[in-house]
This record gives sequence, structure tokens and C-alpha cells, in this order.
Amino acid sequence: MNHSDTLELSLQLLRQPSVTPVDHNCQNIMAERLAKVGFHIEPMRFEDVDNLWARRGTQAPVFCFAGHTDVVPTGNLNAWNSDPFAPEIRDGKLYGRGSADMKTALAAMVVASERFVAKHPDHKGSIAFLITSDEEGPSINGTVKVVEALETRNEKMTWCLVGEPSSTTQLGDVIKNGRRGSLNGVLTVQGKQGHVAYPHLAINPIHTASKAIAELCETVWDNGNEYFPATSFQISNIQAGTGATNVVPGTMQVTFNFRYSTEVTADELKSRVIEILDRHAVDYSIDWTLSGLPFLTPVGELVNAAKTAIKNVNGVDAELSTSGGTSDGRFIAPTGAQVLELGVLNATIHQIDEHVNVADLEPLAEIYEQILEQLLT
Repeated sequence: MNHSDTLELSLQLLRQPSVTPVDHNCQNIMAERLAKVGFHIEPMRFEDVDNLWARRGTQAPVFCFAGHTDVVPTGNLNAWNSDPFAPEIRDGKLYGRGSADMKTALAAMVVASERFVAKHPDHKGSIAFLITSDEEGPSINGTVKVVEALETRNEKMTWCLVGEPSSTTQLGDVIKNGRRGSLNGVLTVQGKQGHVAYPHLAINPIHTASKAIAELCETVWDNGNEYFPATSFQISNIQAGTGATNVVPGTMQVTFNFRYSTEVTADELKSRVIEILDRHAVDYSIDWTLSGLPFLTPVGELVNAAKTAIKNVNGVDAELSTSGGTSDGRFIAPTGAQVLELGVLNATIHQIDEHVNVADLEPLAEIYEQILEQLLT
């Protein structure tokens, strides 16, 4: 196998205009390659979303590569220096939508598996792929549904590597070994509309809730722990009033989000918010939405295998981090699998002229292959 295998497959995948939830042809391209080296291919389509479960071997332990073929929309095409779905290499960088998030990682996973199987046709345990085309969108008919199907038949993953772009300044400098939970709330405060000149005949919801809101902003929810920063509370939107200067508003709506650590639960956060609002005698209702539970993979076999592989391939001491948004790891971790995220640099994800360093592609495939070596030989 020559040294451009990962690049060649990356280019093939990048040419597919796979904007969520469309997979286009990405999973077929991957499945064909995997089938040739002995993977059992199982397409799993739910509603309008294509998913792929591929597995080589029937025994535990199961090492799973997880990722997504869908990409975010391109934005203004005229702002791109080249067609986002006609990948181009310029100055050692590979440009295209999905180059960083995360088609090059998918290519590296396939190539790593092919090389590993060629060297170890009778490897222990199983290698699996869990690929979706619904990660950047609503995430309703993607990984979460595949995991439910696997759980129903008691098919378990031991270790799962998600190919999300985790690196910051050089390949492998950061491994995500967990993610914070995300809890959203929409607070509606009731008042009574009236004329500003007759405040005694009105109830101003901005005034009645202001002390409670100030307290929510100033509360220390926890102090985090060795893996997680302290839980943060952020208000993203406040709406009240008619636009007129002489009308006291009848209601106010406040949209807020918690990014929370494993030191608190969503239920604890909810009850503390309610306690603060009740203490300030606010007339309110709240709609809650839980976007994701926090998860954490402590140092163990998977983290150690990844750190060792990164050190061997490019001499970097990887740092563990739980920063950033949510990922599909949140659906896999509750099954009991050890989960981590390791991929290319994330500096240009979701941006115009998204790109990766061509020089990082083969090392990433090597890192993935070495992780397989350590866990399945």
C-alpha cells in the first residue's frame, strides 16, 4: 500500500455533497472497502437517515470506529476559493467541506483497518464501524438509533474511538475523553401589561425577575473536577416588550443553557434554578430540553493506547480534554463503552475554506492502526 491511500480515499469521500442528512455515496464507498477485508456490512436506515454498522469478528472485545459522513452546509459558495465539493490541495493543505469534520478521519479509519487486518487476519475480538449521516443535524435517526438497535440484541462495544477533529495546534495534541452535558431552559415570566405612567396598575416581569436572574448568573454551580471545568450558566436570549417606550411588557422570555460537569446532574440544576426563582417570588414557567448527558472515560486501556500511539507516531504527549460542544459520543458512552475522540486539527471546522494538513493524514491512519495493535493483538 502506498503512502497516499488515506489521501485518495479522503478525496473520494470529499467529492460527495453529503450535507445532513444526505450520505450521498460515502457509506457505500467505505462499506465496499471494508467488505473486501472481511467486514459484515449492515446498512441501518431510519426515516431519512443512512447509517452503517460494519463488523469484522464475532467475539469480544469490540473496538469500534465511530463517525459521520454528513457535513454542514457550505455557506456562500462565492466566498470559497475552490468548490467545497471538488477538493483541492494548495500549499500542502487539503480544502473541502468535511475535510476536517470529519471525512479524512473516516478515510484514516478504513485504511488503518485494512492495514491492520492484512497483518493480523486472525486478530482477537472484533473491529466495528458505526457511521451515521445525521450528526450535524437533529441527531434523532443516527447514532442514537443504531445504539438502540445494538443494545436490543445485546451487541456491546468495549472501546469506541470517535474521529471528531480533536487536535488544536498539532496532530494528536488533544484527546477528548469526555464532554460536558448540555441542558437548555426557556423561562417565561408572567407580568401584567400596562402604561409606564401607571406602574401601580401593571406588573413588570423584567423587574420582578431581575434579582433572580442576577443570582442565577452569579451562582457557582460546582467547581468542576480534574477532567471538567466548572459548570457554566449562560443566557443566550431575552425577549420582552412591544417595542414601544411607554408600555410595561406583559411577559418576558429568557433562554439559557448549562454546560455542566459530572459533579452535578441535570435534575440538580433544575431544582436549584427553581429554588432561586421561587425564593424571589417570580411568577414563571420553564420548558427544559436536555441535549446531552456528560460522559467521561477515565484513564484506562483506551486512553493509554491512544496516548502511546500518538507518542510513537509523532512524539507528542497528548493532553486530555472535555472542552467543546457535544458529539455522538454522548449516545455511545451510556452503553458502558470507553469512548474518546481523536482526529485532525479543528481550527477550520464549519468555516469557509475548511481544510486539513495533507501531512497529517498518513500519521492519523498510523495512530489508528497502532491503537488497534495495542488493543486487539
